[in-house]
Amino acid sequence: MKWQGRKQSSHMEDRRGAGGTGGMFRGPSGGPGFRLPSGGTPGGAISGGGIGLIVVVVIVGLMLGVNPMDLLSGGVTPSQSPQTQNAPSSNANEDQLYQFMAVVAQDTEDLWTEVFKQNNMTYTPPTIVVYSGQTSAGCGVAQASMGPFYCPADQNVYLDLSFYDQLRRQFGAPGDFAQAYVLAHEIGHHVQQLTGVLPEFNQRRQRMSETDANAYSVRIELQADCYAGIWANYAGKQNLLDSGDVEEALNAAEQIGDDTLQKKMQGFAVPKTFNHGTSEQRKRWFGIGARTGDVGQCDTLNAQTL
Repeated sequence: MKWQGRKQSSHMEDRRGAGGTGGMFRGPSGGPGFRLPSGGTPGGAISGGGIGLIVVVVIVGLMLGVNPMDLLSGGVTPSQSPQTQNAPSSNANEDQLYQFMAVVAQDTEDLWTEVFKQNNMTYTPPTIVVYSGQTSAGCGVAQASMGPFYCPADQNVYLDLSFYDQLRRQFGAPGDFAQAYVLAHEIGHHVQQLTGVLPEFNQRRQRMSETDANAYSVRIELQADCYAGIWANYAGKQNLLDSGDVEEALNAAEQIGDDTLQKKMQGFAVPKTFNHGTSEQRKRWFGIGARTGDVGQCDTLNAQTL
């Protein structure tokens, strides 16, 4: 992707090296957290609500099909986020990756500002909080082992850059556009928050069974994938793509599909526990957004076929 020397978002918060507080990672009463699956070692205890799950393992539970919506729905008061920390990064490569994220964030701001304007709405960008290890969030304590996620309570995206090394090494999804896809997906959840999709889901899921909530979660996640595809289409129209960029994103979508992850972790897949969508579904909906550039084609909530 062509990004060097281009405008960077001002909605970035650099907390790398700033440290953070420990403790439980719980969710706000205003909505759950939404994130891409991550690998690694299990995290600490988590208080879950909504569907009534108590989740004690973060990553392994997610890999084995625990609904990520439940991980961040404990009903706590949003915590006060620390002020911006411009701490030095560990190496030049990480600094470059941070700058790349800032460029991608700016592109998403340009895209969604225009889309919202066309629909007589105002787009307010999320803050991209880049941290190392752990940090406080509106959803409690963000930890690197949890992977990137969007927190509706403070409308921030939380990202530890070490995830991208894991994306490349463990998930087999290298490339800068694969990295951009991850951020665009999380910002897609912010779009859902502003359009009322996430608040409605958080309200409705409290009356759902675990199986029904998982199925609804899949539709939410696939829409975020489609919105990431909308951004890819926009980047293409701006002549920002290099050869193979879209293929990198499609590969990333395939590698983090529920069926693929579960087979890697336990040797078999349990469809009723899927909460992000299969590899085929994730590729399909990203592709729909990337091919059409039409947000109207991203109505996964009412789609008869996913």
